[in-house]
Amino acid sequence: MKKAILYLNQFFGQIGGEELADHAPEIREGLVGPAMELNKQLGDEVEVTHTIICGDNFMGSRQEEAINTILGFLEGKEFDIFFAGPAFRAGRYGSACGNICKAVQDKFKVPTITSMNDENPGVEMFRKELFIFKGGASAAAMRNDVKAMAQFGLKLIKREELLPAEEEGYFGRGIRKQVWLNPPVVATERVIDMLLKKVHGQPFETELPIPKQDLVPIAKALTAEELSKLEVAVVTSGGIVPVGNPDRIQSASATKWGKYDISKLEDLVKGEFMTIHAGFDPMAANNDPDVIVPLDALRAYEKEGKIGGVYKYFYSTVGTGTTQAEAARMGKEIAAELVEAGVKAVILTST
Repeated sequence: MKKAILYLNQFFGQIGGEELADHAPEIREGLVGPAMELNKQLGDEVEVTHTIICGDNFMGSRQEEAINTILGFLEGKEFDIFFAGPAFRAGRYGSACGNICKAVQDKFKVPTITSMNDENPGVEMFRKELFIFKGGASAAAMRNDVKAMAQFGLKLIKREELLPAEEEGYFGRGIRKQVWLNPPVVATERVIDMLLKKVHGQPFETELPIPKQDLVPIAKALTAEELSKLEVAVVTSGGIVPVGNPDRIQSASATKWGKYDISKLEDLVKGEFMTIHAGFDPMAANNDPDVIVPLDALRAYEKEGKIGGVYKYFYSTVGTGTTQAEAARMGKEIAAELVEAGVKAVILTST
């Protein structure tokens, strides 16, 4: 009989909720939570032998340590396939499932499968590298999502012929496979057929889908006179936070942002602020956080009358590894706060 292992977060691993999201990785022999349903759906051909559990915060903030620990658990274990989730819409959980599946796939050369809702940022992060099934929005879809993963897992183990992503139910990975039509239809006839259908408003399916991207219109430029009357806010993806990272923003693949009061500060002082960004050498930013959040320069402009003032909060998150979908969500949330506060000018800094 073939063997499988399942990865879960602290909630579905029956450890606890958000208060236990820092739970360190552990491996248990046997079935925990969704592993029971997965084992049932796999039937008599595959047995789930172990369940791995790790807190979402632990994986997000100590990712390398978490992954290395889990890979250590798997050394010497016999398994033919690895599952993670389902993660539904939970962004941190989706990122965790993607990261551990990729690591297991790379090290042990076994197939890995996970499941996420299309709004989960983990989809865009890992869809090109992993089999990610199109899952429900909440745990109400657990049984269906687990069933889809199990059925596809059986096909992989049996080495059955795989259908296109849309038919199997997972997110397309951008892999094109040459298919010979029977009877054969040459490319010129196929393209003319698609063109005629498009001209007549009939449905057709392109052979080369191009992902759609949101285009954000460029804002109207401010004049020097307008700027001299406006409060300016600072938003950064450079990971500047108070020492200790009170909001526990992830150092990579961020799903959270924080805002920090600077109303009584002239600059950001070493030892009081730091960067938690994992994508660059932090030495310069930790020695002088103003190189990323230029509060000192803005205060100087304020005194010179070049700007009307500095908004009382600055907003911070981390850009490295963060998906477009997750960045868009955080951007909209920050923008909504600034608009409500009447802020009309923002400086966005990176690294």
